[in-house]
Amino acid sequence: MKCIFTLGSPAIGGGTNVIFEHATRMVDEGEDVYIVTSDPVKPEEYAWHASAHKLKWVTYDEIEKKQMEFDMAIATWWRTVYELYRIKAKKYIYFVQSIESKFYNDSEVGLKMLAEMTYMLDMKVITEATWIKEYLENRYGIKTLLVHNGIRKDIFTLDGEDYGKCDGLRILVEGPVDVPFKNVPKTIDLVKQSEADEIWLLTSSDIKEYPGVDRVFSRVPSSECAKIYRSCDAIVKLSYVEGMFGPPLEMFHCGGTAIVYDVTGHDEYIVHNKNGLVVKTDDDEKVVEYINKLKDTAYLNKLKKGAKETAKKWVSWKQSSANFYKAVLELNKLDSVSQQVLETKSKFFFDVYVKYETKTERFRTSVGRVLRNRAPFVYKICKKIYGK
Repeated sequence: MKCIFTLGSPAIGGGTNVIFEHATRMVDEGEDVYIVTSDPVKPEEYAWHASAHKLKWVTYDEIEKKQMEFDMAIATWWRTVYELYRIKAKKYIYFVQSIESKFYNDSEVGLKMLAEMTYMLDMKVITEATWIKEYLENRYGIKTLLVHNGIRKDIFTLDGEDYGKCDGLRILVEGPVDVPFKNVPKTIDLVKQSEADEIWLLTSSDIKEYPGVDRVFSRVPSSECAKIYRSCDAIVKLSYVEGMFGPPLEMFHCGGTAIVYDVTGHDEYIVHNKNGLVVKTDDDEKVVEYINKLKDTAYLNKLKKGAKETAKKWVSWKQSSANFYKAVLELNKLDSVSQQVLETKSKFFFDVYVKYETKTERFRTSVGRVLRNRAPFVYKICKKIYGK
């Protein structure tokens, strides 16, 4: 089977890692697997993943110029869905890693709408989390196959190198510092308010230091992350939106525990007061209280023990990708939306978005003009907030 995955960016990240894990193991199964991006990609851009070199890399322009054809095209990020029709394939499926409309705030209604409309393109779906499966089935009536993400159990282990233990409580914060829904700056501030003895940051952002953080690890290959996890007692990850986040689970495999918000997907493996601690979103006082609670060594060790038991039962990437491959083969037997229908609907939905944004912009401009003339003070406030 000649198969192609869409990809927004080859940069290091959890979602991209999931795609690479599944795609490269399909190559190991003997399939001919491609990755398509808008712009050409250099090998050093995906070198952070040990097996990404097994994949064949092309752009949409190259596909069209060479008139390439595929048996299966798998869309990933919602933005790539609207270019999927540019790929000639016998079957089209959608790998949904999160409900990506949730990535945008209430002022970005157009983008939220456009992301949500990707579920109306009649593609068969594979997802990684129970909550996403339920969302798509309940709201859109889409039969969705569930394949939980795996863990590199050869990398994320209890035994191995570390950077030395801390005499007190060492907390790890993980995530990019400039992505609002990952909530990293606020997370660091809350840990600073606690009695934690050290704060470490593992981030995909290109930074060397961060205020209040004792040690920063930037753009570290996944093969080296375990050494960092093993050096820390707990990860505090307070994302506002997740599909099924991997870092707390990786921490479990390396002997630590976690504090998280009750974010989507946390309940796939985190059980409050058994293997980690779950806080109601934005309950800042409780976050600080729970971090301080980990200063009790006996309690900390209880959570760590529960986390280790959870880790033992979790699937490896080998198992997960075997399940993903099985799901792809199952969907390949079913009818698929055609390239023509996909193109027609994609262009129509995108046109609706463009018209909506244009109309909204005209409305903002007219309202701004009225405010500027009749309520200058209110206008200045709105301009600061909205940049209009």
